[in-house]
Amino acid sequence: MSSSSSHSPCAESGNPSPHPAAPAGGRPGPGAWPARRRCRDVFWLVLFLLHLLLFGGILALAGLNRFRIADRFNITPYLQHGHSNNHTAAPPSAGAPEPATPGPVVTVSKHKAQPSELTETYWKYYGAAGAVGAVLAWAWLAAAAGKRDGGRVVMRAAVHSLTAYLAVVSVLCFWGNHFFWAVALAVGAALHFLYVMSVIDRFPFTMLVLQKAVRMVWELPDVMRVAYAFVLVMLCWMALWSFGVSGIVAMEIPNRGQWWLVLALSVSLFWMGAILSNTVHVIVSGMVFLVLVHGGQAAASMPPKPLRKSLQYAVTTSFGSICYGSLFTAAIRTLRWEIRGVRSKIGNNECLLCCVDFLFHIVETLVRFFNKYAYVQVTVNGQSFNRSARDAWELFQSTGVEALIAYDCSGAVLLMSTILGGLITGTCTGVWTYYTQSDKAIIVGSTSMLIGMILVGLTVVVVESAVTSIYICYAEDPRLIQRWDPEFFEQMSETLHQRLQYRSSRVRQILNGRLDHLPSTSSI
Repeated sequence: MSSSSSHSPCAESGNPSPHPAAPAGGRPGPGAWPARRRCRDVFWLVLFLLHLLLFGGILALAGLNRFRIADRFNITPYLQHGHSNNHTAAPPSAGAPEPATPGPVVTVSKHKAQPSELTETYWKYYGAAGAVGAVLAWAWLAAAAGKRDGGRVVMRAAVHSLTAYLAVVSVLCFWGNHFFWAVALAVGAALHFLYVMSVIDRFPFTMLVLQKAVRMVWELPDVMRVAYAFVLVMLCWMALWSFGVSGIVAMEIPNRGQWWLVLALSVSLFWMGAILSNTVHVIVSGMVFLVLVHGGQAAASMPPKPLRKSLQYAVTTSFGSICYGSLFTAAIRTLRWEIRGVRSKIGNNECLLCCVDFLFHIVETLVRFFNKYAYVQVTVNGQSFNRSARDAWELFQSTGVEALIAYDCSGAVLLMSTILGGLITGTCTGVWTYYTQSDKAIIVGSTSMLIGMILVGLTVVVVESAVTSIYICYAEDPRLIQRWDPEFFEQMSETLHQRLQYRSSRVRQILNGRLDHLPSTSSI
């Protein structure tokens, strides 16, 4: 795959089907696997493995500590000892009676523990959350890829129902006197509504791209089985994670210590979920890219066993790059969507436009090194993550396809589906917890929402991977898309032409406006 050149190897050869052999320079062509791969971003792979060992041990210890017997390892007195030191009484005066025999400030009987103090009391809620999230993940992918028009219906439903669902959950939080979460969800509903209104004119093209991506997934049923397999892998890790978190929720830790511990473990779970999701992204996008480049899965030039090799590379030589990109890509993408939505609706407010442009350029610089299109380069060319991201972004900018990507909101629409799946999971679990353990409803419901988002995201990423590969192939050689779907190629080309014209007119408008404010000078 080319890095920054606007002409692909396909265009230079005059043949729409790239040759599978690598060029003389040693770099593999866009349709061939590299002859030899090296492990990339090894530091992040080692960091992830150490993270697994550390957090896995913490989760096992926390869960076993209150499994069937409260405070099996006598941890609670040490957690509460630091809090009790802040309230130590003054030294006794002369003549005062002898203090009681020294010992732990808080003693917990192992045999008189209440059921609410045990791990299994809360583990069942997380088991229900995992079941609901897995069912939603299966249903979303089955509905989206089961029929040719199913994806459009599912994604439109997610876009239009997310604001209402956020508002309903906010009302439930007000009713339960959880004012912080109620306000947070109400603000989220308002921001989502404003974002949808700011980009609603882009939805026809976005839905067109998503529909074609769903069609590609529909033609490759093997990639759906990959997503389901990774959902099972994620459920196995979630079993351990929820076991440990249930033990922490059952503890009585002062100064909101439970929330801080659960927050740290939630960040760990999010990273694990992002890594598995991006592993699916690498596998599926590599497969879709090869199908588009070679003109079909049954083409003679197709590398042997492409799905198996893509899976092999994803979990071996490219896994360090996946771990690295998973730390930053999601947050940067979300911030970029929000800034773009605000920037497009500012108008002529020069001060606000200047501030937003400053943030926009910072995020654009980060996007150059952290973007989802890097994963196609990672799986096909075996490059490091930063180099893959830089090459992909330079390719888009040199061909003008970056204007089309900026106009497309498919990533945001798929994120809405993920958030909606998480909200449904969190609501089901939170309501059940409220009627049995009302004081733990928020902490269980919020963590269950994260579980649902991760599980649904593992299936949503299949469609996102197809979108990514479509744009990479269009930038490499538009004839690849023309051969696959001529009508879609014409629609993409027309939209790209319109966006480039719009950018040119906007630049002229800004320059003319600045020239008008310059002081007039007498001609020499």
